[in-house]
Amino acid sequence: MRNIYLDNQATTQCDPRVLEVMLPYFCEIYGNPSSDHDFGYQANAALEKAREQTAQIIGAQAKDILFASGATAAVNTAIIGCARFYGKKRNHIITSAIEHKCVLESCKALQEEGFEVSYLKPTIDGIIEPGAVERLISDKTLLASVMAVNNEIGTIQPIREIGNICRSHGVIFHTDAAQAIGKIDIDVEKDNISMLTLSGHKIYAPKGVGAIYISSSPKIKLRPLIFGGGQERQLFPGTTSVPLCVGLGRACELMHTEMHEVNDNISRIKSRFFDYITKNIEQVYLNGHKDKRVPHNLNMSFAGVEGESLMMAMPEVAVSSGSACTSDTLEPSYVLKAMGISEDLIHTAIRFGFGRFTTEDEAMYVAQKIAESVKKLRSMSPIYKRSSAIV
Repeated sequence: MRNIYLDNQATTQCDPRVLEVMLPYFCEIYGNPSSDHDFGYQANAALEKAREQTAQIIGAQAKDILFASGATAAVNTAIIGCARFYGKKRNHIITSAIEHKCVLESCKALQEEGFEVSYLKPTIDGIIEPGAVERLISDKTLLASVMAVNNEIGTIQPIREIGNICRSHGVIFHTDAAQAIGKIDIDVEKDNISMLTLSGHKIYAPKGVGAIYISSSPKIKLRPLIFGGGQERQLFPGTTSVPLCVGLGRACELMHTEMHEVNDNISRIKSRFFDYITKNIEQVYLNGHKDKRVPHNLNMSFAGVEGESLMMAMPEVAVSSGSACTSDTLEPSYVLKAMGISEDLIHTAIRFGFGRFTTEDEAMYVAQKIAESVKKLRSMSPIYKRSSAIV
């Protein structure tokens, strides 16, 4: 059996159809989109088409989409740029304890500048309750940032309800949609989203490109974090990478047109995978909400089996024992910890990420391999034997 990739929350394969539209912009249509000649006009036209494609998937206007080098740059600009522009009037920010590190680190940086940040705890299912957001809002609250879909547990957050609450209180609402684009329906107008950030490499586009939506009605202003030319409304100065932006636009177009078909297929594969696991392995626990989750993500704890040990037992399978951004540490998942999951179960958690190119045969091979590996590892664990005897 060849190597199998089930880590699509960490990154995705570039879709060949995305690569195909990018190729001409490396060697044929290579002009600088800022240049005032035919080469530049052609490049700029491609850039504007990509902007329209990116806007369409979130119900936005093309003029409100700016391209960035990735979601991290977009998130930093959204949160820090907003705080620095409006911070003299209001200096309170609300976010959750289970946000992506780029959100949490941006907020931490603002705390060092004197801003007050409130961190909401999720429910045991990983949900950020809208009422909890509203209870924290004061006349000093400037911004709330809550992700649309959690990268570790796949939980879908009630962003429309949170957006409505923020709009009614005059609070700017940002959502990190890196794990949500093409997986759930998002409409920035209906959801009352002030700013939205997304990533290319999470949706079968290349790495190194992302985008930010910034509302023009009501108008949101940001202070730039880097300085240079006037590209992307001076917020992301520097020569824009036309090939990467073209790839992002095409990826958004494909996600938009194929979302329901692809999601239905992934749901079927995931359900069969999950049913096999739960029927053939005892003491398996699903992390995250049972129903309010995207089908692409399964985060499960296998009692008595260290996540790293299980990964080593099946080296031909690419999965994750946590977020790709924190997997270089041995610290327990801060997301599962914030949810109130016991540390013993946190260390046994594995994240399975299904994607557009995952086949049913691959998924079932992995399910069988997990069942074999878990039973073998448990048979060698005196701790698991003792805990099972006590139960």
